[in-house]
Amino acid sequence: MSLGIQLYSVRDDIGPEALPGTLARLAGYGFTHAEPYDILSDTEGLNAALDAAGLQTDTAHAKITELDRDRVLDAAERLGIGTVIVPFVAPASIAERDGVLALADAINAIVPVAADRGIRLGYHNHDFEFAQRIGERTAYDVLVDALDPAVVLELDTYWAAVGGEDVLALLPKLGDRVRYLHVKEEGTNPFDVAEAVGLAGSLELPVVEVVVHEGDVFPLIERNAAFFRGLVRA
Repeated sequence: MSLGIQLYSVRDDIGPEALPGTLARLAGYGFTHAEPYDILSDTEGLNAALDAAGLQTDTAHAKITELDRDRVLDAAERLGIGTVIVPFVAPASIAERDGVLALADAINAIVPVAADRGIRLGYHNHDFEFAQRIGERTAYDVLVDALDPAVVLELDTYWAAVGGEDVLALLPKLGDRVRYLHVKEEGTNPFDVAEAVGLAGSLELPVVEVVVHEGDVFPLIERNAAFFRGLVRA
């Protein structure tokens, strides 16, 4: 099975001069896919570096509801990205039901435009979607119900747990809506990450993301790569 790395994990090492070497290093750890978080600043440079490293880009994070929609889709098409994922919204913007529904409407409106170009939309969570409640439900539950079924989910398992969600109970409920998982190695989660990966029955790609670290991030990334490569081969 393929294994992705969210490039925010190496955000300090992907300047124009460092990018080719960093991507080659990630490929050397066994990653097959890179998930960019900026596809607009230098689309051609990113494309060339990915090609040189032999890394695929099935997914990318882009605030498509806030940025120029057509520029985002143009860049995604150039990079061969099949799923553009909304990575973050301001927590206050979805603190109430009207805000959640407005976000869903904004994403849903782009679904057919992206689909005409062979691109799906997705949504990536943080903790606040689970910590913030709309009546008896989490904001995440309300959002998922309001999203077009064509919108896939990239569940960040760590952030969902931080928000108070039982990740192992949530995954079966979400079913085949979950196509991507953001994951961190065993020992950094209050749940069994191996079981979480196994519960995602329609999983297309696990994506490692390391945000908080001290010192050199690469040994931590290499350890994550080894853990998840072993897991997906098992």
